Amino acid sequence: MSADAVHDVLIVGGGHNGLVCAAYLAATGLDVRVLERRGIVGGAAVTEEFHPGFRNSTCSYTVSLLDPAVIRELRLAEHGLRVVERPFSNFLPLPDGRAFRLGGGLTAAEVAAYSTRDAERLHAYEAMLGRVVVVLRELMRRTPPNLDEGMGVADWLASWQVARRLRGLDLATRRDLLALFTKSAGDLLDGWFECEPLKAALGWDSIVGNFASPYTPGSAYVLLHHVFGEVNGRQGAWGHAIGGMGAITQAMAHECEARGVRIDTNAEVAQVRVANGRAHGVELADGRVLHARRAVVANVNPKLLYQRLVPRGALDDDTAQRIDGYRCGSGTFRMSVALAELPDFACAPGTALQPHHQSGILVGHSLEYFERAYFDARSKAHNPGWAREPVVELVIASTLDHSLAPPGQHVASLFCQHVNPEVDGGWDAHRDTVANLMIDTVDRVAPNFRRSVLGWSALSPLDLEREFGLVGGDIFHGALGLDQLFSARPLLGQADYRGAIPALYLCGSGTHPGGGVTGLPGRNAARELLRDLRRSPRPN
Repeated sequence: MSADAVHDVLIVGGGHNGLVCAAYLAATGLDVRVLERRGIVGGAAVTEEFHPGFRNSTCSYTVSLLDPAVIRELRLAEHGLRVVERPFSNFLPLPDGRAFRLGGGLTAAEVAAYSTRDAERLHAYEAMLGRVVVVLRELMRRTPPNLDEGMGVADWLASWQVARRLRGLDLATRRDLLALFTKSAGDLLDGWFECEPLKAALGWDSIVGNFASPYTPGSAYVLLHHVFGEVNGRQGAWGHAIGGMGAITQAMAHECEARGVRIDTNAEVAQVRVANGRAHGVELADGRVLHARRAVVANVNPKLLYQRLVPRGALDDDTAQRIDGYRCGSGTFRMSVALAELPDFACAPGTALQPHHQSGILVGHSLEYFERAYFDARSKAHNPGWAREPVVELVIASTLDHSLAPPGQHVASLFCQHVNPEVDGGWDAHRDTVANLMIDTVDRVAPNFRRSVLGWSALSPLDLEREFGLVGGDIFHGALGLDQLFSARPLLGQADYRGAIPALYLCGSGTHPGGGVTGLPGRNAARELLRDLRRSPRPN
């Protein structure tokens, strides 16, 4: 056995949360080793070449949720991370030939063209969200209490830890908070507004990576989950990391290495080794065995961890059965497209660079359109399992970052909803058909799009699972439903990042506060492990 086969902590999965956790642990002098199955560190936050001369963020593709404390404490800017903002948030081509723009100081005037009433209500809506988001940001950094079976969101809100934070809120804000946790995004937005493009622009966040209708109860929280971020200190803004999302995880890896972390790529973990009821190491796919003196930390989907990596016999029957029922599955189909020129939108003509090319371009004009896409994909009544009129967000990162494409050419990310995680005949048989549908969907609003395509790559839900361990293509490592949030994420009794067996910890997006490139699951998990080891400094 090699001399380096024993470490204090082994981290399974080199995605951003695994790197964040490793950096905080190593800061206390622990000997930490990160094991990443792919040939590049970063998990789903990576930048890769997909067509000769064209690079793009392969999965996650935009920045807002990355926690400022993580940026500061891990010195990401010092390691080269630079994030630039979009000029405005979203651009929606509409069926009547007009366009709608959200953000950048444009929203009020855009809304007033449809509804004076809605324009007058915007400030109150934004103020309501702002009050709730202040609370949410703090709770995201906290470890949820491990409540007993049968308790849910209402019980979590009433727990002492949360109640202490909520005590200072007025009754109206408490009501708003409860509504955002329990209502559907559609019901919430319909109660505020009548302008369909505005509701679509706001409600898009409720279906991102969420195989659900915007009228599914609890989807308002998914909307909220996407608005608690910031870019360069500006709350609610969205931006682009120069160099793509891989610039974030490369900066994290540099800080890990500066703190003495060993990072191995092409190091697939085949099994978490358990002896005497305790996790004590891992076995790699190549047969090597590595031992952990203190802990094994899993930065993988909880379903993958407990069904494939932890021996079934190491779990009690209840945990094994409940993890079988842990809901994973996304309506996401992800594409990178190389373009000869910028899209020429019928509602905003021209291939010369304009501000809307630098925003999130949303093909999907109403909540009704979103709902129809979901039910079409779910029912499989007219096709094997995808919406005939899908929702597509188009982000052309090269308009903000010239390093991604050759001069005069561009790279686009297509983030597409809804497709069924499981389709008749399997995804390998349908990937290209659906990719062409997505291109045609954009082509309907920008008729030069298809002819400008130089090449593309596509990731179905099955590809996302095979390549990145996103079970069912779930970008959040588990649905953000009411039964899988806070103290119930991933299961009641494991909300505090401590796994089903001693010395096993969880630090991925399947833990609180959930998905997105936040770094918070990794940061929170490190705090709890260091508390158990009685080591400092711990992140607050």
